[in-house]
Amino acid sequence: MQPRNMSMSGVVDLAAVKAAQEAKAKAEQARAEAARHGGGGAVTPASLVIDVDEAGFERDVLQRSTEVPVVIDFWAEWCEPCKQLSPLLERLTQEYKGRFLLAKIDVDANQMLMQQFGVQGIPAVFAVVAGQALPLFQGAAPEAQIRQTLDQLVQVAEERFGLTGLTVDADAAADAQPAPVPAGPHDAALAAAVQALDAGDLGGAVRAYENVLSDDPANTEAKLGLAQAQLLLRVQDMDPAAVRKDAAEKPGDARAQIAAADLDLVGGHVEDAFGRLVETVRRTAGEERDAARVRLLELFEVVGADDPRVTAARTALARVLF
Repeated sequence: MQPRNMSMSGVVDLAAVKAAQEAKAKAEQARAEAARHGGGGAVTPASLVIDVDEAGFERDVLQRSTEVPVVIDFWAEWCEPCKQLSPLLERLTQEYKGRFLLAKIDVDANQMLMQQFGVQGIPAVFAVVAGQALPLFQGAAPEAQIRQTLDQLVQVAEERFGLTGLTVDADAAADAQPAPVPAGPHDAALAAAVQALDAGDLGGAVRAYENVLSDDPANTEAKLGLAQAQLLLRVQDMDPAAVRKDAAEKPGDARAQIAAADLDLVGGHVEDAFGRLVETVRRTAGEERDAARVRLLELFEVVGADDPRVTAARTALARVLF
């Protein structure tokens, strides 16, 4: 699906303010200063992914962002979607070969940073470019969508701030190649699902994820992917204006509210989607009520059970049901 808040609108806003030009000037000054002191040399692949805490944030993120875009991955050990997203971000960091750094922040150990960035749920991914922070997306997402966002980030960093990235030591990169990881029993099927998503074959992606779940009903990646693919499949032919008009005119119509909730979630308005369906459950009865409840549970799967917004919506749903 289109990930929650996955857009570069923050970059557009960033470029619109006067601080952008000031940040670019500071970035150029910092690079020149580093060059005078012998900095700016090649880095090792291992140094492209770093763990950051509150004490080292200014040095490791703010200062480094004058040389290269820094992508921040807010995660926690208990977060199941994080266990899918973080390895993917680490792999992409290596593939982009110094075009950005990846800073990993454990929210349990760094609550202040979480609050300063306004993180409402994890995983959450931000970027800092020339000292300027911007949101990228929240929640797990298909690899193709993440690549698109990273491509836009790299382009903006280069065009607006002159940040062309770091030089990676080729010899160190060759030495650092990891040993091949044995393929898991469902890796081929999951890869086929991702390829189908990349190609826009949503029906094929749904079938591929369902094949995995038929053998492994607890597979987290497949459950998340299936929920996202089904959501995209539902909204791809919708007329957003017509759907929202219908929902506004028929507040008690479960069908209209369910369609609008799907659009809400695709657009990144998670609380709106959940609130709309909780209210629909409260207003309706019988089959309509059950349809709204079931759709709400499906959307919980898209966002992830560990997200605090899901926890809050489950509590709200329980209140109206019981």
